[in-house]
Amino acid sequence: MQQFQLLAQPLWVNTLVLIPVVLFFSCRSRGLQISGRKLLVTAIFALAFGFVEAAVVVYLRAATGLLPGYSGALSQIQQTAGMAHLEIATIGHFPHTLLTIEMVREAATMVMLVSIALLTGARPIEQWAVFQWTFAIWDISYYAGLWATIRWPTSLKDLDILFLIPVPWLAQVWYPLLVSSLTLIIIVGLSRKESRLV
Repeated sequence: MQQFQLLAQPLWVNTLVLIPVVLFFSCRSRGLQISGRKLLVTAIFALAFGFVEAAVVVYLRAATGLLPGYSGALSQIQQTAGMAHLEIATIGHFPHTLLTIEMVREAATMVMLVSIALLTGARPIEQWAVFQWTFAIWDISYYAGLWATIRWPTSLKDLDILFLIPVPWLAQVWYPLLVSSLTLIIIVGLSRKESRLV
């Protein structure tokens, strides 16, 4: 079992925990003017998109041979996935062309999440909040999708590569889940505050 690691790598990745805090202090006096319907619709999009991302990762790992048991039954994949998802060891074995495709896929993911936010929010602060909202739900749904299909992560202390752009961001799974959970709590709180004021 891996030991708990407090810090992500590179060190600047640790500042991501400040994003929900900055959002809270930016909006605490006025709240967020985002309807419950918009939050629900964007949440549904983010849930579906997170599962699609998880499926892509499973397929990509299977195609590159980094997912033992991929030619067998799903239960065989689930039994061996914990050993196969050692991100740090496998990133060096990733074919360069697929690594480039993976980086472009990550950029395309951000473009899609930003597009939803721009279409949904009225003011820039609401657009930023909707981006954070969909990103957080997408992130949680991604890990849930991986766990549902291949039983990874096996622990919140499993190490993961969060992004590759501009360099690999490394952290244990608990870190992105913490940031995403804080973001959701703050956005729900700020949205409820606005609905009480109206």
